[in-house]
Amino acid sequence: MLKIYLVRHGQDTDNEAGLLNGHRDTELTELGLAQARELAAFIKQQGILFDKVYSSPLKRAYTTAIQITKALNLPDPEVLPLLIERDFGVMTGQKKSDIEKLCAPDIIKTETINYFLNVEGAESFPQAIIRAKELLKVIFENHKDGNILLVSHGDFGKMIYAAFYYLPWDDVLRMFHFGNSELLLLSPDTDPTKAQIFKETQFNN
Repeated sequence: MLKIYLVRHGQDTDNEAGLLNGHRDTELTELGLAQARELAAFIKQQGILFDKVYSSPLKRAYTTAIQITKALNLPDPEVLPLLIERDFGVMTGQKKSDIEKLCAPDIIKTETINYFLNVEGAESFPQAIIRAKELLKVIFENHKDGNILLVSHGDFGKMIYAAFYYLPWDDVLRMFHFGNSELLLLSPDTDPTKAQIFKETQFNN
């Protein structure tokens, strides 16, 4: 049986500044590096072994992935472009606190974050779901069993989760907060409501 472990990158400079990053190629902060190392230590402590590690091409994800592969003495992650965050279009670089002001009523509000739905130049969530299905097809074609690690991003990570469990994307946006360096397990025998297996003590969007 194939088990897919899904990680969001550690805190980056845009996260720290409260900015929407999307395809902006930002670095991890010192806290972000610490979060990635804390996650790597947890994975090692749990004895989870990965047959392959894939990463988004963006630095914040790849640096997170490297912290894990180094801790586990694994080969460097393979960059998989399908894992990139969704393009935020004209919202790229805007303040997260301005989402409601700039995009309402076309938003989804949660306790921790507001999601904009359709803005100029952005990849929509329905489009991201299609990409997530393409990603999973690639994974399933190349791996029949074992443990695979995917290092991705907040919005697109939730779309991978939705595609894997055949859940409506808008429901998944409301279901849980996918924080920096948090870990999800996607498996046929895992209850979707219990997929979050490592949650960071620090709260960072």
